[in-house]
Amino acid sequence: MFGRRILILVPHPDDEIVACAATIGRARQAGAEIFSLYLTHGCVSRETMWPWRRRAYPLVVARRRAEAEDVARFLDIRPAGWLDRPARHVWRDLPRVRAEIEQAVAQHDIDQLWVPAFEGGNADHDAINAVAQLFKPGLSVLEFAEYNYSDGRAHSHAFPFPNGQETVILLSAAEQAAKREALSRYPSENLNLSYVKCEREVYRPLGDYDYSKPAHPGVLWYARFQWVPFRHPQVDFTNPTDVAAAITTFLSRASA
Repeated sequence: MFGRRILILVPHPDDEIVACAATIGRARQAGAEIFSLYLTHGCVSRETMWPWRRRAYPLVVARRRAEAEDVARFLDIRPAGWLDRPARHVWRDLPRVRAEIEQAVAQHDIDQLWVPAFEGGNADHDAINAVAQLFKPGLSVLEFAEYNYSDGRAHSHAFPFPNGQETVILLSAAEQAAKREALSRYPSENLNLSYVKCEREVYRPLGDYDYSKPAHPGVLWYARFQWVPFRHPQVDFTNPTDVAAAITTFLSRASA
């Protein structure tokens, strides 16, 4: 199922490890050349940070970029672009995101995209999954499950709604060790990566979804701490209904 020239759409630096670190290795062994397009710098916006940390914002962003560059070398993937966009903003900027992907696809002669699953793990993930629908007629597109909160429980590397087309990769001991090593190369994200399991990875051809509603009923992963009564920077207060509306409007205009 692997393409000859693969582009991984990375919502935030570290998703390339969470979703598909071992699969990258197996695709490379099959002869694929792999590129990564980083659609955000991975940090929240300056305005979202605690006020006393905002002065150091450029250093925070630079550190995440340096970690991502180190991981790209470790995984032997070629960065295809670094977008200066804060995390949690992909879904707000979909026409530009589409253009950025189109440019990378053309520049690097891509024949396959790897994207996050539509699973409610993160609003940016779900938005990228929707944008990838526009590339399906001309490219092979695989979606990778990362994490979701379907049925009110945390799930790692499992689609909320399997459709029988999933490929499950059971990581060898060496692959698990390599994935843990790659994760350790994002020390700025250590606290946020504690949920990541290293026993398996799973992907399937990009499915057809109704993006006018959230990925599954109930609370989504990124909304599970929205009960916090104040604007904590680590809590994503993005409204899933707003995300669905933004995606639906974008796809409607793109189709027109």
